[in-house]
Amino acid sequence: MQTVTLVPKEQFKISVEGEVITPDYFAGKSGSEIGALIAYEGNMPRPLSELFEIKVNGSAETADDVKIEINGNVARVKRIGEGMTGGRIMIEGDVDMRCGAKMKGGIITIKGNADSWVGQEMTGGEINVQGNAAFYVGSGYRGESCGMRGGKITVFGNANDFAGEHMCGGEIVIKGNAGIMPGLSNKGGRIVIEGNTTMPGSEMTKGTIIVKGEVENMMPVYQREGIEAIDGVEFTKYVGDVIVSGKGELFVK
Repeated sequence: MQTVTLVPKEQFKISVEGEVITPDYFAGKSGSEIGALIAYEGNMPRPLSELFEIKVNGSAETADDVKIEINGNVARVKRIGEGMTGGRIMIEGDVDMRCGAKMKGGIITIKGNADSWVGQEMTGGEINVQGNAAFYVGSGYRGESCGMRGGKITVFGNANDFAGEHMCGGEIVIKGNAGIMPGLSNKGGRIVIEGNTTMPGSEMTKGTIIVKGEVENMMPVYQREGIEAIDGVEFTKYVGDVIVSGKGELFVK
């Protein structure tokens, strides 16, 4: 088992592209080899050793045996955990956009807040955001026809607009409130919102959205199908979006 601890040397003012901060890149490397990996601060290449204090305990040949602990705020470091296939990442503070983008396995825990596109187009693994998440949780990036395809994202706080946009699989659980239009253009997957939201499921063709709080405004594109119990709780069931001949299921408590 290998534990790699990263501590930011400063509060970054310019965004850092941190896609090399993954168990896959770190596995089998010494501290000096990890420190030599290049991240871009703006358009400037910077070795990780210039950006972080790096401490390595143990060794690992595969990503599954690597744990990365980031002790400090990385609210200006993007793409941490991008494409990771296994292992763990623990972030003690906030994190910038696209954390866990395209991840295939492993677990990311964010003890602070996550910026937009957390879990972008992920196909497997698990992301836990203990604070709030910004826009496009589990969505596709600009121009992508499919967002999240598998895995699970849990946001223990609130999420902003367009959670799960173009979602094709997997599960998103938002413990707090969600902004407007969660599940926009969904083609699969499951979204559970334990708080309130507005206008869920526009242009959804497949998938499931469950709202345990209140829906402030319903899109007038769903057909009511009666009452159905989920885990012993009764919800009003709707099917749509009928404008796009959708068969998505929307449950509203």
